[in-house]
Amino acid sequence: MPTNDIMRYGHPKNLNIREFKEIPYYEFSKTVTENISQSSSKREIGKTKFIIKKIFNVIFSLLAYNCPMNFWRVKFHKWRGVNIERNVFIGLRVTLDHAFPEYIYLKANSILSGNNYILTHSNPYKHFNKTLLSYVSPVIIGEGAWIGVGAMILPGVEIGEYAVISAGSVVAKDVEAQRIVAGNPAKEIGKVRL
Repeated sequence: MPTNDIMRYGHPKNLNIREFKEIPYYEFSKTVTENISQSSSKREIGKTKFIIKKIFNVIFSLLAYNCPMNFWRVKFHKWRGVNIERNVFIGLRVTLDHAFPEYIYLKANSILSGNNYILTHSNPYKHFNKTLLSYVSPVIIGEGAWIGVGAMILPGVEIGEYAVISAGSVVAKDVEAQRIVAGNPAKEIGKVRL
C-alpha cells in the first residue's frame, strides 16, 4: 500500500466526524444482486437498508442539483446525510459525493458557488491495489470559506475558516484558514484580510 497524506489525515477531537477508512476495491458485478451485495457490504449495512438509502440519496441529489432555491437545496442535501450548519449557500449544479454524503461537513456561513464537486471517496478497480488506495475520508469546509465556481475538493481535505478556493481549482491538500488558493493542483496565491 502506498503511504501518503491521506493515510495520516486527522481531525480536531471536538468534531463528531467519521475518520479515514479503507474500503474494498471495486469489482465488476454481472448482476444487480451481486452489485447490491458488494455495495451494502462496503457500506456495512443490510441490503434492504442500502437500497432504500440509495433511492432516497439519488432522488434528493437530483432535486438539489437544479433547484432554484437555496433553502431547498440545503434541505435536500441534509436529507441525503450531508452535515450542514447554519447560513450555508449551495449553488446550482453542485455535486456532493453520491456514495458517502455523510462524510461531508459544511460549516456555518460557507459557500459553494456552483458547479462544484466534492468527493469523499476513491474506489478504483482491484487491479490498481498496488498503486491506489480504495478509501473514504471526510471533507470539511470551514466556517465562512468560499468555494469558487467549478472548484473540485478531493477526499480527506479540510478547508480552513474564511479560506477562498478560486474558480476551477482542484484541491487535493488541506488549505489553512484565511488563505487563497488557485490552480490544479491548488496552490496558495494570497491571504484573506478580515
